[in-house]
Amino acid sequence: MEALDQYHQDLISEVRRRLVTECGERTLKCLGLLSEQEIWYRPNEHSNSVGNLVLHLCGNVRQWLFSTLGGKHDNRQRQSEFDEKGPIPKKDLKQMIEDLMDEVNRLLDHLKPEDLLKTYPVQGFDESGVAILLHVTEHFSYHVGQITYFVKAHKDLSVGYYEGINLDIRSS
Repeated sequence: MEALDQYHQDLISEVRRRLVTECGERTLKCLGLLSEQEIWYRPNEHSNSVGNLVLHLCGNVRQWLFSTLGGKHDNRQRQSEFDEKGPIPKKDLKQMIEDLMDEVNRLLDHLKPEDLLKTYPVQGFDESGVAILLHVTEHFSYHVGQITYFVKAHKDLSVGYYEGINLDIRSS
């Protein structure tokens, strides 16, 4: 196998693991732990609710992945993701994440090595396919961290992401 093909396979596999498996499942878990009132709670005017973050993540992925790498029309209205006061029902938000992750999987299945090397205009930037995948994964993870913190702070519980895994094992 050529190095580029191996790099392509490894990158797609890692994006799928970090974005779909980890971030997608963690978002769904957190939504499941919150009431609809908690999902739309804003501590102040300068903070977003968990519901706003879910809408924002869906908008970001659709713009950066589906419109840019997938060639779909970009109809994102970014500010509306933050202006929404809800409540959009929890079941609908969860369905949005599930549908989003299904679509991410389909897009990742069809990306070719040359797609990762091209440069694309997105949100005022010129980014390579690799940079787009890294941005979306990092951005999603960042906001999942915010959602997780909200759940822990408001529920006083462990979300158990690493339950049953010994994280004290050393590499050497």
